Amino acid sequence: FGWDPANWLYTLQEWTFEWYGWLTVPLVPFWHFVGANDTGSIFALLWWSQFPDAGAGGKCDKAFYKKWLPLRLKHNAFVLSCWACIWLLGSYGLGRPLSEGWRFVCLVSCFIRIGFALGWIFLANFNHSHWWNEFLATDPDRTWPKLHSTMAFLLGGRHRWNEMLFHDVHHMCPGRIGAMSQRGRFH
Repeated sequence: FGWDPANWLYTLQEWTFEWYGWLTVPLVPFWHFVGANDTGSIFALLWWSQFPDAGAGGKCDKAFYKKWLPLRLKHNAFVLSCWACIWLLGSYGLGRPLSEGWRFVCLVSCFIRIGFALGWIFLANFNHSHWWNEFLATDPDRTWPKLHSTMAFLLGGRHRWNEMLFHDVHHMCPGRIGAMSQRGRFH
C-alpha cells in the first residue's frame, strides 16, 4: 500500500512555514488526545477502513476473511478484556460495587491518552516538523555535543537519540525498516 495513515497527524503543523500556520499547532495535543495517533482508536478506524487494499476489480482482499478479520477480532477481544480488568479493578479492587467501575476506567483512559499524546507529539510531530528537519540539515557535523548528550540521557541511550536524529530513514522502505536500531525497539 502506498499511503501513510500518519499523514493526518502532521496536517496541523504542515503549513508552519507561514506565520499563521502556528495558530493550529496548539491543537496538536488535543488531536492526539482524542486518538488520532498510532495507538489511538480513531487511527485504528482509519487504518481498518483503508487496509487491506481492495483486490482486482474492487473486490475484497483475498486474505481479509482468513487473515485480517480474525486478527482484528482477536485484538479487539484482547483490548476488551484489558478494559474489563480495569473496570473490575476500579470496582471490586477499590471496594466499590460493580456499577462504579466506569469511574476508574475514565481515569485510566484519561491518563493513558495524556501519556500517549505526549509520546506521540515528540515522536511524530516534533520528529517530522519542518523546524527539526531544517535543524538537522544545518548541523551535519552534529556540533551541539551538550544537546546530544542531554537527549541521549533523557531518551535512555545514544541508540534511541540516533533513531530520533535519523527517524525519516524508515519512511524510505516502511515495510522493511522499522526502527533503525533493533535494540531501540526493545529497550
